[in-house]
Amino acid sequence: MCAVKFTEKELKFIQSLDLCRLATVYPDCRPHVVPVNYVFLDGRFYIGVDYESRKVRNVQKNNKVALVIDVYKPNRGILIEGEATLLDRGPEFKRVYSIFYERFAWVRRDPWDEGEAPFIAVTPLKKVSWGIR
Repeated sequence: MCAVKFTEKELKFIQSLDLCRLATVYPDCRPHVVPVNYVFLDGRFYIGVDYESRKVRNVQKNNKVALVIDVYKPNRGILIEGEATLLDRGPEFKRVYSIFYERFAWVRRDPWDEGEAPFIAVTPLKKVSWGIR
């Protein structure tokens, strides 16, 4: 499913964190960048969102997105460009939701069911990393 091959060290870095910056595009082509929690599973990044969010509206109009996962000291990171789809029901949704529920307290405080809120699923198409050795 993933068009990008990550090195072992990149995968370890991605799995060691759970916060990234997600960039989407407004309809007038301005960027919109926000910090979000993510889960990386089977070659895709999943981000929990609300239907009413700017992120969802942007992805519905333009599915091209970018993620930056980074740390400042030491300066290391990875930029991922990809395509996004919305996922709000079915076996894949349930599997991803169970991981979010286990990992993030904010999900346990305000749980949701299928059809109530989606995940943005990002398929990586390109990557650039720095400082990951």
